[in-house]
Amino acid sequence: MRTSGGLEVAEIFRQHGPAYRESHRLPRNHLRVMGAIEACRTAALGGHKDKCDHCGHLAISYNSCRNRHCPKCQTLAKEKWIEARSEDLLPIEYFHVVFTIPAELNPLVSMNRKVMYDLLFRSVSETLIELARDPKHLGAKIGVISILHTWGQNHITPPHPLYCHRGRTIP
Repeated sequence: MRTSGGLEVAEIFRQHGPAYRESHRLPRNHLRVMGAIEACRTAALGGHKDKCDHCGHLAISYNSCRNRHCPKCQTLAKEKWIEARSEDLLPIEYFHVVFTIPAELNPLVSMNRKVMYDLLFRSVSETLIELARDPKHLGAKIGVISILHTWGQNHITPPHPLYCHRGRTIP
């Protein structure tokens, strides 16, 4: 994927990655992602030759890294996912609203997850419904889908933002 300046992320990583990795301590998974993106569609991952049956032109195609973070590999998959999700949507306007918990509450949340998350979900949905009902804002009756998003797979690592959606959220 090219940036507005015409460079690819892989080119930036190849040019500046070694110095950056030398001056910064990165987690192993970040190093693996950077390495995959740098090697994507280069001879480093191998490739194959394609020959035109009509004119005999020979083209070399290098293999992709297939890393889920790679902009080259995931752009098509992302676009297909967005298109498939778009087909599920009603033809109405949607909003994406984010609520976060202040960092000072993280210890309380981690010791009382069920109570705190129930309180958070209830207060967020009541707030959205009340604001939307007010004629000064929307003057409407809305539907809300709420999703708890934590930054760690173990659902313990703070912070604990809550993404509340009234409909469509597409990256």
